[in-house]
Amino acid sequence: MPLMKRLLAEGIGTFWLVLGGCGSAVLAAAFPQLGIGFAGVALAFGLTVLTMAYAVGHISGCHLNPAVTLGLAAGGRFPFREVVPYIIAQVVGAIVAAAVLYLIVTGKAGVQAGNFAANGYDAHSPGGYGLGAAFLVEAVMTAMFLFVIMGATDSRAPAGFAPIAIGLCLTLIHLISIPVTNTSVNPARSTSQALFADGGWALGQLWLFWAAPLVGGVAGALLYRVVTCEKCGKKG
Repeated sequence: MPLMKRLLAEGIGTFWLVLGGCGSAVLAAAFPQLGIGFAGVALAFGLTVLTMAYAVGHISGCHLNPAVTLGLAAGGRFPFREVVPYIIAQVVGAIVAAAVLYLIVTGKAGVQAGNFAANGYDAHSPGGYGLGAAFLVEAVMTAMFLFVIMGATDSRAPAGFAPIAIGLCLTLIHLISIPVTNTSVNPARSTSQALFADGGWALGQLWLFWAAPLVGGVAGALLYRVVTCEKCGKKG
């Protein structure tokens, strides 16, 4: 598949992830009496990945996440020369989705963007968690995400079920970590929301939501390689 078509697929897929996941957080999570809450938001993020994995997985691999792209490259599943183009496509798709969501949110009289489902720590953590806890949860959750992705897409795994495992994994990750950081594990998602959140605080904390997921993504992919390496630990 030509690179430009794969990049377009990544942009569309990441657009859907941000619009569906962050849109559910901003518009539906706390809707009076009928709000979907943390569990609903977690499921929404999982569903965006699951649906797009079936829609564009055969075109671009459906990374939708710079940490996934870099992790797959570190894990030997993706060429390093295409990492930067993929990341650019993902960030652009995420920003376009955030812009659409911003126009929807501010289309109601008297409503401002507010925190706009941006990721944060300290005073901007939903549960008041500090920088150290935020970095740890983002790195570990992303590492486990990559571990599941590597395993579910392994040629030895049951065919056709990878999107389900990956989507449910992302749902579980959100169920665990929304109270800590509002859950990123995806620098593109974090960047798009930080650009539109009120007050500029999200841009000041954005570095963590690039650093921790990228570190975690590489670590998770390398851990999977160690676990599945048939020659590792053998003598001769």
